[in-house]
Amino acid sequence: MQQKGTIQIIEWEDLDKRKFYSLGVFMTLTTRATIYPASLIRIRLQVQKGKALYSGTFDAFCKILRAEGARGLYRGFMVSTLTLISGQAYITTYELVRQYVAQYSPSNTVKSVVAGGAASLVAQTITVPIDVVSQQLMMQGQGEHLSRFKPKPKTMLGTTTRRLVFGQSRDITVQIFAADGFKGFYRGYVASLLTYIPNSALWWPFYHLYTEQLSSLAPSECPHLILQALAGPMAAATASTITNPMDVVRARVQVEGRSSLRETFKQLLEEEGVWALTKGLSARIISSMHTSVLIVVGYETLKRLSLRDDLVDEYEAAVHLQGHQREHCLISELLEQRLHVVKPQKRQKAVSKVIGYQAP
Repeated sequence: MQQKGTIQIIEWEDLDKRKFYSLGVFMTLTTRATIYPASLIRIRLQVQKGKALYSGTFDAFCKILRAEGARGLYRGFMVSTLTLISGQAYITTYELVRQYVAQYSPSNTVKSVVAGGAASLVAQTITVPIDVVSQQLMMQGQGEHLSRFKPKPKTMLGTTTRRLVFGQSRDITVQIFAADGFKGFYRGYVASLLTYIPNSALWWPFYHLYTEQLSSLAPSECPHLILQALAGPMAAATASTITNPMDVVRARVQVEGRSSLRETFKQLLEEEGVWALTKGLSARIISSMHTSVLIVVGYETLKRLSLRDDLVDEYEAAVHLQGHQREHCLISELLEQRLHVVKPQKRQKAVSKVIGYQAP
């Protein structure tokens, strides 16, 4: 375990991997199910021309719910659950790269930037084909005229009506392969890397920065998990705002079947102006902040629950000791402020007496 400021960081070698992976799958699935409606709304907002369908996040939510029901907010969800694989790949890569970089740099920021970027590279290589299919399904319903591919309606046995039934994912997959071949499943791969590698590389350093700053401001009895749960959404909002323009371009490339990032970016600016680069930003921030709370609380809890049995007592003792250290620091700072007019030697003795340390 490593201590960064007043935060105790659980490293990869401290974990029981069997517990870590079994609990991690449940955490990833829960997170995905919770944020999926916001992700669907974000994609529809980013792909629509101007405000042809929706005027904003809340308007999109109400219209989808009214026209398509609650199921409309979960179009393509079953396909997206395959990202459980990429989720575990992300976590594993992040922790292993952190461990490797630690051999060359003790800086937590450096380790977080490099590990976050590497983890996104691995995860996006697995995720992009899943996203290409799930995003086409997300656009069905009110946004189906903006999608290149549409599932075929099936005639129900014993009826004369035609309706969509199970098999939509298969239909979309077959159509993508017929139109673009295998490379069609990696359409927008570069755009995804340019979106999510910087997003991840920014999120982790901001997360640690905000955690440390909040820790220095918070009272000593404040649980670390609360500080981390606040720092996560702050980091997510920062990273999402910075990377949203490329996320808009990525969505257009993957849903509309474009091939040039530069031309897509140029056309976007010409047709809708610079504000088009903020499309879906509020939905993305809501989604990412929600994700961050779940990931931080879930991930930090997951790591605590996955600690090797021989390290549990050591971790609890370290956290208890940090609480006393923070309390002593606060008392010392208060006394320093009150005794600033007293001679240095007397001030040092007064402070030492309160915090239980005898100065030589």
